[in-house]
Amino acid sequence: MNKIFPQGDGNAAAAGSQALPGREADCSPFCCSCRGACLSAFLMLLLATLAALIALVAILGPPPRTPGAQPCVTQMNRTGFLCHDLRSCIPASRVCDGVRTCAHGEDEEEALCRDMPQSLPGFLVAHCGDPASWIYSNQKCDGINNCGDCSDELSPVTTCPPCGPGWWRCPSTVFKYCSCIPRSLCRDHVQHCSDWSDEYSCPGP
Repeated sequence: MNKIFPQGDGNAAAAGSQALPGREADCSPFCCSCRGACLSAFLMLLLATLAALIALVAILGPPPRTPGAQPCVTQMNRTGFLCHDLRSCIPASRVCDGVRTCAHGEDEEEALCRDMPQSLPGFLVAHCGDPASWIYSNQKCDGINNCGDCSDELSPVTTCPPCGPGWWRCPSTVFKYCSCIPRSLCRDHVQHCSDWSDEYSCPGP
């Protein structure tokens, strides 16, 4: 015997089966709205963080930078290397000598000392008559034969001022000196000048 189902129940079932897609369609705009709100909130947070960083830099100033190598003049009126504290000025010849003279050791940094003299800043270096030889700039015109050929003390390579008050000008016989000798060597009964002026003319220290 065939059973006859009321049409009303079939319509309800059909209506029930069509309701599910309808619910999904109703949910989609809501989900899009949530995603849009989250994206907006994220962008607002990012902008707020950026504004806070800009304000912090404006208040505290930019982070300090490590200064590069800078020249200075020592108490002996010679070329020097300015330490990063911007107060200590050490002689040029104290740079890369194996001793950390600056408080933070920047005078012995690897980048500065790894390929001398090419790695040294130009103000620290003086060239001798022999292009392959060099000295520190504070060793030029100091009365001492640092180059070995006196090119750091005599023209035409170097023009130095006259001998200072503690020196006597003469052609020296001592390899350590060039055109001046310390007055402390005068009248010591030893010849230091080729013309003997250190024993007969020099008044002494």
